[in-house]
Amino acid sequence: MKKVKRTRKDELRAEYTLSDFPTPMVRGKYAKRLKESSNIVVLKPEVAKIFPNDEAVNNALLSLIELAKTMTRPTKRARAKTRAA
Repeated sequence: MKKVKRTRKDELRAEYTLSDFPTPMVRGKYAKRLKESSNIVVLKPEVAKIFPNDEAVNNALLSLIELAKTMTRPTKRARAKTRAA
């Protein structure tokens, strides 16, 4: 059985040359854009047990938003000025 010759990960294979690739090659070129456009939310395990899927979470949050919109905040009452007698 022959041993397979391992190549280093940072070396190109023999069938490729640097001229085959655009210059400069940038690692993680789109990583920042992907991170900014992503909206992944990680739920705590106890919350994830209650909601079976993303639709259930969205419905619950939308209901909470509607409830918050309908609730009115108590306004400050004007104090009645008391006269010192």
